[in-house]
Amino acid sequence: MPVTMDELVRLCKGRGFVYPSAEIYGGFRSTYDYGPLGVLMYRNVKDAWWRSMVQLRREVVGLDAAVLSSPRIWEASGHLANFTDPLVDCRSCKQRFRADHLEPGADGRPACPNCGGTDFTEARPFNLMFKTYVGPVEDDANVAYLRPETAQGHFVNFANVLQSEHLKPPFGTAQIGKSFRNEITPGNFVFRTREFEQMELEYFVPPAEAGKWFEYWCNERFEWYVRLGIPREMLRLRPHTPEELSHYSAGTADIEFLFPWGWGELEGIANRTDYDLKAHAKASGETLEYFDPVSGERYVPYVIEPAAGPARTMMAFMIAAHTIDEVGGEERTVLKLHPRIAPFQVAVLPLSKKDALTPVAAEVLELLQPVTMCDYDDTRSIGRRYRRQDEVGTPLCVTVDFGSLEDKAVTIRDRDTTEQERVPISRLVEAVSARLAW
Repeated sequence: MPVTMDELVRLCKGRGFVYPSAEIYGGFRSTYDYGPLGVLMYRNVKDAWWRSMVQLRREVVGLDAAVLSSPRIWEASGHLANFTDPLVDCRSCKQRFRADHLEPGADGRPACPNCGGTDFTEARPFNLMFKTYVGPVEDDANVAYLRPETAQGHFVNFANVLQSEHLKPPFGTAQIGKSFRNEITPGNFVFRTREFEQMELEYFVPPAEAGKWFEYWCNERFEWYVRLGIPREMLRLRPHTPEELSHYSAGTADIEFLFPWGWGELEGIANRTDYDLKAHAKASGETLEYFDPVSGERYVPYVIEPAAGPARTMMAFMIAAHTIDEVGGEERTVLKLHPRIAPFQVAVLPLSKKDALTPVAAEVLELLQPVTMCDYDDTRSIGRRYRRQDEVGTPLCVTVDFGSLEDKAVTIRDRDTTEQERVPISRLVEAVSARLAW
């Protein structure tokens, strides 16, 4: 049976994945804090993305641009003029909503999701960027914005990267960083929040090759989710209709995941053409083009942009991995997470808290910690500890028992099969590495 959002939220809070932010003060809408296990899994998602997009590729380099941005960037990019949502107020309950997100009521008119009323103000544009001021005086000369996307940092640094790295298209810059959007109606847990991170690649290609590379990245990004454990039937690639396309896009497709509430976007892949580089070149007066020394050709590259969110991705991995099965006649909840994504890869579990086992368990932990992320748990019965590790997705448990004092061996338990194998401590690192199959 698929996991519900209520079940997922309870699991996230109860096991230390995600907490409501400022909960002791009643919370703060649409903000969340990542707990001890959540921060590990969240980091693993980002590391897995970085590994596939930068570490394993020759033509992609990293970037980390500033969060605070000059207003001139957002004027040139079109965000000051175009980055808006239609905002309406319900005259009955005074709540505000995005006009394009309202569902029709019984009479066919848009209905308020809060009170059911159908009397709204006229829609007006609402800019989603967070405005702030740099310096001690709050005036127009000191206005700055928290970036609503990481993409513009790639474009304004295009010439810098080209000069310092001597790259030739096709090449890319990859970035993971915070963005901020003053969403009118955030919701669905961490799916839509005002503060969020993006994992984004800007891939600069010769204009004539843009179609080929757009198809390549649609396929490559889809397969990344499959390789890390999401079943194909829970994913789909949905091309945007002409009406949906952003002002800069010649073609966009979303990788969507079947969330408990229905299909939702995991990642967007867009052909941004040469819109951004040309816009910044015009506004800044700088040349943002590539010169091919072999052909003598100069051109402004097209840009293919795969952009994903680690929070949505983490949630999708948890939903896809959530399984309820039966072991020894008892029902158990298990997250069958890929080892690269799981918060812990190994849990070291001494059978007893007695002093005789503690030194051996400590030795085992010290052997494994340099190799992978480990948990250590000596509370409660061994069966309950196995169930806890199953529920948080730990692929392997290593049990230290009283026999370990004699045979210098430990038992490795597999999360998915619950099968156990006795392994000499001297061969433990080798055995664990082979089972994790990075």
